[in-house]
Amino acid sequence: MRAPSPLRRFATLLALVVTGFPLVQAIAPAPALALENGLARTPPMGFNNWNSTHCRADFTETMIKGIADIFVAKGLKDVGYTYVNIDDCWALPSRNPSGDLVPDPARFPGGIKALADYVHAKGLKFGLYTSAGTKTCNTAGFPGGLGHEQQDANLFASWGVDYLKYDNCNNQGVDAQQRYTAMRDALAKSGRPIVYSICEWGQSKPWTWAAPVGNLWRTTGDISDKWSSMIGKAQANRGLAQYGGPGHWNDPDMLEVGNGGMTAAEYRTHFSLWAMMAAPLLIGSDLRKVSDDDFAILKNADVIALDQDVLGKQATVLGANAGLVVYSKVLANGDRAVALSNETGATATIATTAAATGIGGAPAYTLKDLWSKASRTTTGSISASVPSHATVLYRVSRAGSRYEAESATLSAGGTVDANHAGFSGTGFANGVNAVGSYVEWQVPGPASALTFGYANGTAAARPVDVSVDGVVVATGVPFPATGAWTTWSTVTKAVSLASGQHTVRLTATTADGPANLDYLDVQR
Repeated sequence: MRAPSPLRRFATLLALVVTGFPLVQAIAPAPALALENGLARTPPMGFNNWNSTHCRADFTETMIKGIADIFVAKGLKDVGYTYVNIDDCWALPSRNPSGDLVPDPARFPGGIKALADYVHAKGLKFGLYTSAGTKTCNTAGFPGGLGHEQQDANLFASWGVDYLKYDNCNNQGVDAQQRYTAMRDALAKSGRPIVYSICEWGQSKPWTWAAPVGNLWRTTGDISDKWSSMIGKAQANRGLAQYGGPGHWNDPDMLEVGNGGMTAAEYRTHFSLWAMMAAPLLIGSDLRKVSDDDFAILKNADVIALDQDVLGKQATVLGANAGLVVYSKVLANGDRAVALSNETGATATIATTAAATGIGGAPAYTLKDLWSKASRTTTGSISASVPSHATVLYRVSRAGSRYEAESATLSAGGTVDANHAGFSGTGFANGVNAVGSYVEWQVPGPASALTFGYANGTAAARPVDVSVDGVVVATGVPFPATGAWTTWSTVTKAVSLASGQHTVRLTATTADGPANLDYLDVQR
C-alpha cells in the first residue's frame, strides 16, 4: 500500500522583530536536530496524481503537463501551490544495463527531464516517487531505491527533480532509519536541493526520529476519499504537534478535496484541519475534473495563510468531548486560529474562550470566520452552532489593534494587490520601486509597539524610515528578505505613543521601494 506525500517550498525565513533596533530574531530558527537543508520552511503545497489516477492509462506526460497548465490558469500557483509531483508507475519494470531507472516511454515519451523542464518553465517545481525497498508498491514491481540510493539521487538531480517521495514497500526488513538516512545522505551529495518526503506510513513512529532525516514524514496509512478515513487521519495526527515545525512536518497524507467522495462541509473540514495542523497541502484530485466550488476550497487564501504561517506551529487540541473538538493554533503575528470541529452526526454548539488560546488579555477580540469571511467582536467567548461534520474556523485577534494596509494611504503609483497568498484582510500595499515611496496609517494611541506585517521576495532587505506624526523615529529599518512574496513576516518597533490619533508612515530609502506591506498592529 502507499500514498503520496506533500510538497514544499524552498525558502522561508522566520519572523524577525525589530525592538528598538537593531534587528533581533523574534522566533528561534528550526531546532539544530532538524534536517538543515534549507527547504520546506513552510509546509509544501502542490499536487500528486496517485489518488486520482493510480496506475491507470490516463497517468501520462500529457496529463501532468495539463496539471501544470491548470496551476497557472486557475490561480493555484498564485495562492502558493508549487509542486507538481508524479507517483508510482512512471518507470519501466527493469533498470537499464547501467543500473539506471528508465521512464516508461509509453507514458512519458519525452522523458522525465523534459517533463521537469516543462513544469519549471511555468515557475513551478517537479516531484518524483520511488520506494525505500527493492521494488515500489505497485504490483507490477517497478524497481525501488534500496541499494541504489546514490545512483538514483544523482539521476533525479540530473533530471531537475525538486521533491522526492520515498515509499516503504518491499523493504526487505531493513531498519527504517537506516534506509531513509541512506537516501537523505545520497540526496545531500547529489548537488541539487531536493525536498525529502518520508512515506513510512507512521509504522515506526518517524516523528520520534525523522526530523534530522527528512523534511516531512507520513504519520498515517493511506487516506481515502471518505469521511471516516479523513477524520481518522486527523485524529491520529493532531496529537503530534510537538514534533513538527519549519523544515520538518507531520504529514497525515494528501488532500482528497475534489475527488467527490465527501460533502462540501466535509471537504472544508478536511482543508481546515490540514491547515490548522500545518500539514503539507498536496492536492490529490484530478484538477481537470474539479468543480469551481472545490477550487474555491483549495484556493481559500485565509485558510492557506494558517498553514503557511512562518511560525510553523501545529495546532493543539484545547478540548475534545464526544466528537466536539476545539483546536488552537499560534500565529506569527500573535493572532490565534481556532477551529470548532464537529465530528458527530448532529448539529452542536462548540465553545471556547480567547483566554484559553493564550492570546492575552484585551477589552475585546475580533473573530474572522475564514469560510464565510464575516467578522464580529467578542469580549472573550468563542462559540458557534456547527453542523454535522462541519468546522467553523476563526482567526482571532485583539479588536481594534490591526490596521490593514489596504486601508492605508499610499504614495502616488502604489497599489493594493491580492496576487500573493497568505496576506491578512483583502490585500496588501505594493509601493512604487523608488526612494520616498511610502505607506501611511492613521492609528489611535496609547501604544508601546508597532508591528508591521510584510513580505519581501527579493534577496536583499528593503529599508524604510519610520516616522510618527511627521518625526522620524527610526532610520533605515531593514525589512529582510522572506524568501518568497507569499512568505509573510513581521518587523516590530518599540514606541511610546500617547492617547489620541497618530500618523505612522514607512518611507522607502532605496530605489527598490518598500516591501509589500500587509498590516500594522498597534500594541497597547
